[in-house]
Amino acid sequence: MLDQVFRPCVIGGLTVPHRIVMGAMHLNLEALDDGGAALAAFYTERVRGGAGLIVTGGSAVAPAGSGGPGYGVLDDEKHRSALRLAARAVHEAGGLIALQLFHAGRYALPGAPGAVGAAPLAPSAVYSRFSRTVPRTMTEEQITGTVAAFARGAERARELGFDAVEVMGSEGYLINQFTAPLTNRRDDAWGGDAGRRRRFPVEVLRAVRAAAGPGFPVLFRMSGADLVDDGTPWEETSALAVELAGAGADALAVGVGWHESPVPTVQAQVPAGTWAVYAERVKRALRAAGHGAVPVIASNRFNRLAQAEQALAGGDVDLVAMARPFLADPAIVDKSRRGASASVDLCIACNEACIDRSFGTERVSCLVNPRAGHEREFPARSSPARRGRYAVIGAGLAGLEAARTLAGLGHEVEVYEAADEPGGQFRLAARVPGKADFAATVRQREQELDRLGVPVYLGHRIGVRDVPALRAMDGVVLATGVRPHRPDLPGVDLPHVLDYARAFADPAALGPCVAVIGGGGIAVDLAHLLTGDSSPGPTPEEFLASRAMTAPPGAVPVSRTTAAPAGGSRQLTVMRRGGRIGAGIGPSTRWVVMEELRARGVRLLTDVTYEEITQGGVVVVDKGGERRLVAADHVVLATGQESRREVAAVLRRAEIPFESAGGAADARSLNAVRATAQGLRAAHRIVRRAESPGTGRTR
Repeated sequence: MLDQVFRPCVIGGLTVPHRIVMGAMHLNLEALDDGGAALAAFYTERVRGGAGLIVTGGSAVAPAGSGGPGYGVLDDEKHRSALRLAARAVHEAGGLIALQLFHAGRYALPGAPGAVGAAPLAPSAVYSRFSRTVPRTMTEEQITGTVAAFARGAERARELGFDAVEVMGSEGYLINQFTAPLTNRRDDAWGGDAGRRRRFPVEVLRAVRAAAGPGFPVLFRMSGADLVDDGTPWEETSALAVELAGAGADALAVGVGWHESPVPTVQAQVPAGTWAVYAERVKRALRAAGHGAVPVIASNRFNRLAQAEQALAGGDVDLVAMARPFLADPAIVDKSRRGASASVDLCIACNEACIDRSFGTERVSCLVNPRAGHEREFPARSSPARRGRYAVIGAGLAGLEAARTLAGLGHEVEVYEAADEPGGQFRLAARVPGKADFAATVRQREQELDRLGVPVYLGHRIGVRDVPALRAMDGVVLATGVRPHRPDLPGVDLPHVLDYARAFADPAALGPCVAVIGGGGIAVDLAHLLTGDSSPGPTPEEFLASRAMTAPPGAVPVSRTTAAPAGGSRQLTVMRRGGRIGAGIGPSTRWVVMEELRARGVRLLTDVTYEEITQGGVVVVDKGGERRLVAADHVVLATGQESRREVAAVLRRAEIPFESAGGAADARSLNAVRATAQGLRAAHRIVRRAESPGTGRTR
């Protein structure tokens, strides 16, 4: 039951239908030259899926505050037009939308409109490891001008038709930089002690509140914990919350962490609901000061409404903001309301197509939902003039995505998989500690295909005997995946040498000393599997304790130490010829998983040449020319993949039209994000080819 989640709530003069806020996400749609059509389509689909109050990604209140080239700036008429269209579309769909007012400060990245020829602005000239620059110290005139820019942003939000604004004062952006001793080293009216460090956020809120006018809700996103050394102490955080409530904030959303923080906050390794404790502390501080009626919004690492229900039931949180889960499944609210939570496409916190892309210019999307950000290009459902018949060969991620896309477009689909279960290489990842939700993705696909009436034939390897049946189809999507690459290396056929697929299938069969040849994402996942344990992972309390963060309400200490898992007795070496171990893993996640491997004592070798595999291990030569033996009871090959293309030859000879996706298309730099995106696109291409004769037979 989700009794707490589906209670209405009042924020200022605005009644929201339930307690789930769609939190702000920068999408790289905001500055597209399409008049706002893609942005409007993205938000509209979420409203139709049950989203109540949506908070937009940050719109910079001034050019100098833009986070990067993909950000919109409120001084730009084109951006304002796009926002006007998005607000109107949300209202027509029955939703509510708040505009987030944003200033990056020292986090402005190269290419941002206001960063051309000038360093970013900040309270003090403190180097940023995120933007890799030393910012300019803001003058008194620049500070007061920025306060006025936030006020203008609130006026524009009303003019553009928004229902509310949210002031972005968290995650290490400009307002948060003023509150932290680390980045505010001023000794004037805007810094020098706790009260003066709080002045800037309070002045911004007062100006926004005055500009917004009575009855127009103003939310303020504040940092509950900066999670950096010399960040904002808790006593100053709680005092800021009280001042903001007194200055007219209609709700306080509580974020955590900076981009420079050594503590992971949004990765899969962080237990769900970990950060709600900071929102709860804010709520208790408000109650103690007589501001208990001000709603507090918890955020970060919720991917199920049941988790939000638990947080709300405690009574110290009024709403829960979920962002990436709305990328993964636009209908997460409606499905959960209907009691169909098992059919929700869960956010798996991989960050690859969302957070990692948000720091560049590529459209933000989602591994489990590659339509995200491309809603206009790829409609989810249709009623075709003619119902076609299609086969999908392979039930890995690419094939499953192609099958559900074709069925959603109204076509008849059959899926053939050579293995005894679907999921392909994604099944391997689901075995890794901390990645249990990956298995949920495969289960959800199976359930969806069953609901859509799509038969999945397991243990069926396509061959010449199937040609007559395939010729009767309008087209085929080939998603036969990959096989492990076997390098040409002396000793590779010895009995203690096995490929990564066999190692994943039976990790207990490997000895106490293992060497992994290859250092990509698969090798890193395997290293976690071989050195971890089978427990479900830490609780939020255990995670915080492992980071020395268990002492409320004092200052939050920061540590890079991660507790080693129980049973981590296996000696493991991961090696590669060049580059960094795990180089293909997204930047927001790689540092976390590498930190864990080091804490578990995994030996990491790079820039080595493999000479041979012997009974005793792997003989390598390092870049200094030294020859040595890496001892091992078992040697695992994780040296890449090769496309399975045998079926492609069968289809070509039979002149059966097909489109390839995932590993069957190209095994180089293969990852799950690319696989699902190609599955989606291959499905649409094969339909277009069937409906447009003469466009070619094979691909």
